[in-house]
Formats: sequence, C-alpha cells, structure tokens
Amino acid sequence: MFRHQKELQFEVKVDRPDPMLARQIQEVLGGQFGEMTVMMQYLFQGFNCRGEEKYKDMLMDIGTEEIGHVEMLCSLISQLLDGASPEDQAEAAKDPATAAIMGGINPQHLLVSGLGGLPTNSTGVPWNGSYIVASGNLLADMRSNLHAESQGRLQVARLYHMTKDEGVRATFRKMLARDRYHQYQWMAAIAELEEKNGVVVPAFPPEAEMESQPEAYEFWNLSEGNESADGLWATGSAPDGTGDFVYVAEPVAKGQIPNPKVPAAQLHHDLDRSQSLNKR
Repeated sequence: MFRHQKELQFEVKVDRPDPMLARQIQEVLGGQFGEMTVMMQYLFQGFNCRGEEKYKDMLMDIGTEEIGHVEMLCSLISQLLDGASPEDQAEAAKDPATAAIMGGINPQHLLVSGLGGLPTNSTGVPWNGSYIVASGNLLADMRSNLHAESQGRLQVARLYHMTKDEGVRATFRKMLARDRYHQYQWMAAIAELEEKNGVVVPAFPPEAEMESQPEAYEFWNLSEGNESADGLWATGSAPDGTGDFVYVAEPVAKGQIPNPKVPAAQLHHDLDRSQSLNKR
C-alpha cells in the first residue's frame, strides 16, 4: 500500500521563472538515468525480490523515496514555467535578453502538460520502461543501481552549474546529497553480497560449467599502444582469488574463417546471380 503525503520531501522554491532550465531538468526527471528510472527500477526489484527480507525492505524504502523525488522535480519544473505562455514565445523573438530565457521553452510544456513536468527527457523523448533493470539477481541489480545513481548524480551536478538560481540550487543540493548516500548504500549492499556469494555474476565455480580457464584471466591488447598493461586488470590477481591476470601483447585469432553456405535462391541474396537465374 502506498500513501501520499502532501508535503514534499524537501522544500522546492525557485527565485524566478526559467523555461529553458525547466526543459533541461526534464533530463533528470524522465531521462535514461532520471528519477523516474530509479523509482521504477528499485520498485520492480523490490516487488520481485525473493529471499532475505532486508533487501526487499531496502529496495522498497528507496524506491518509495524516489517517488517523492519525481514529485519534487515536477514541482520544480512547474515553478520554473510559471507565467510562460504562447505570447511569451512571440515576445521572446523581439528582445534578445528575453529570448535567452523564453526562446528555448519546450513547446510540450505549453501544449501537452499545461506548464507541468512531463515523463520525457530534455529533448522530448518519452520515458521508456526498457531503461530499468530488474533481473532477479540481487548482485547484478545492485551494481546496476550503483551505475544509475552515479550517472544521475553526475547529471544533477552538471545542472547545478548551469544555473545561478539559488532556489533551484538548494533543491539540487538535497538531491546531490541523497544520490551520494544512495551510492554508499548500493556499495554496502554489493560488498555484502560479494562476501556471501563471490564477485562474479552469476555465482558458481568455473568448473561447474566447464569454463575455459586460460581465457578467464587474459587481457588482450587489441588497440594501438600498450598503456592498458599498466593496471590491476592486466597484471593483478582475479578478485575471487582463482587465478592471476596475464597481459597478451599480441593476441592471435584461435578460430576458423567462417564459410557459410550460399542460401536458397528464393531468398534473393544475389550471392550467385547465375544460380538464381538458372533456378527461375
């Protein structure tokens, strides 16, 4: 059961309208790494979680918090759009100073949402359910969550430096802090799951699937230069302690040259024109 509370999680208050900024903020609302994505990702992971109750409870806690973040951003966008109208767009063409702010307004903020937030990114692309990851494997999902929070915080930080509006920045400061905590949270969960099950997903010993052992530790130099040799991924030990990495400076192909059969003439591949004509 979800229960809506009228008060926002944090205060949202802008100094002045700015439709261009409202358009840019759409990215952290409905973009690939926006609040709608993490909200749906955590909730679906929580809905489908099987096993230890603490992981489900954590996912539902944070997923529900993200619902509040979506509402905060919708309120922020609405305030930045206050006073915008079709006439403002026409007026913007007359005054360069006004055009700098009003000229970049998202037409859908006027035509579709009536000066409100939209489930789209900053270029108007609708939010897509394929953005979310909810695989049922907790370690794989938590790593995806860490990635999402890292990208989301990065975008909020960039937006922070794109505005001088202290009201907007105050909201961003709260979001940056929460995104930082969420990274801490996912890192802690990842460390705990790796301690329990190992660092590789899915967790099973190599011999269980008769994996080819040499290829599990080789770094192949497949680009110009050899700077990549200077890293723990090329000279260190595997995180699970099963072997040591080897840097292969000049890897060679170990497979055969493919020699596929010519398809039936009816498929019109035009690989053998004479054959195709003879069979008509």
